Amino acid sequence: MRVFTACLLLMASLGARSEIIEATIDGLNYSLDTEKSEATVTGGSYKGDIVIPKSVEYEGSSFLVTSIGDEAFYWCSSLTSIVIPEGVTSIGQSAFFGFSSLTSIAIPEGVTSIGGWAFVGCSSLTSINIPEGVTSIGVGAFSGCSGLTSITIP
Repeated sequence: MRVFTACLLLMASLGARSEIIEATIDGLNYSLDTEKSEATVTGGSYKGDIVIPKSVEYEGSSFLVTSIGDEAFYWCSSLTSIVIPEGVTSIGQSAFFGFSSLTSIAIPEGVTSIGGWAFVGCSSLTSINIPEGVTSIGVGAFSGCSGLTSITIP
């Protein structure tokens, strides 16, 4: 009986394999984890103001946006603002690297980590509020933010 139960558990775990799908939805690129129903914002070239949605729909399934991936907006110097939704827990390495026209960004409660070099070269950014839940900020996260006059860290 134990062997049979073990075989059933093994088959169930094999059937629950995660698949990662790369998709562009409403002009933003995502990496979609089908097992967790989570989405990570990934690369692309963007201009103007961006509002990242709290969740995205793809082929009849809903995915909660939980992270901004490494280099997601790398050298997108024509972006002026970005809104990150509640539910995002991490901002990847170099996520906003070279984002020189960024004037404001709201990091929502729930974010726990900000990757290294995340905001390098964001020279137009004047202030930033780090939410209370952030437990790690990577090396050089705000390097080259020459316009930064105010950082609030709890």
